[in-house]
Amino acid sequence: MKDILLSLARAAIAESVGLSHDVDLQKLLKENSWLKEKGAVFVTLNNRSNHALRGCIGSLAAHRELYADVIDNAVSAAMHDPRFLPLSKNEFDNISVEVSLLSEPKELTYKDTEDLKNKIRPNIDGVVLKYGGRQATFLPQVWEELNDFYEFFAHLCQKAGLLGRCLDDHPVILTYQVQKFEE
Repeated sequence: MKDILLSLARAAIAESVGLSHDVDLQKLLKENSWLKEKGAVFVTLNNRSNHALRGCIGSLAAHRELYADVIDNAVSAAMHDPRFLPLSKNEFDNISVEVSLLSEPKELTYKDTEDLKNKIRPNIDGVVLKYGGRQATFLPQVWEELNDFYEFFAHLCQKAGLLGRCLDDHPVILTYQVQKFEE
């Protein structure tokens, strides 16, 4: 599974920057019927030399076939992440690709911030925060950088365009887990 998802993502990125690849999509689909099942993935690109984020786009819910979600999100991470310029041909060999296959997000009921802190599992749970028509998510991998509960949620609130203390407003919280595959 790992090699197939990563090769699909890398081939889609190669094609998007005008490079050739040797992935035969029709053959992959014929030999791996699970690729045609609905699935949701995030594709993350990192700079190989300094490990800095270079793009990350994904789907929270399985709304199309897995192979299509991988291809579309890989291209979007490379070419359409609004935080970065589109990936160039020259950068292609200097990126590493990560594909995170998401479980279905489930709402987490909690009484207050302390109760939420006790229920959230750092490094296991990805988190979706929703409030006032705004939404943001962090993959479980983000806990590696933001390993303090309050710092993690302050950044997530800000990513959603809310004040860093938005947990005071009791937003809707959903959690999910991932299978992470990286080059």
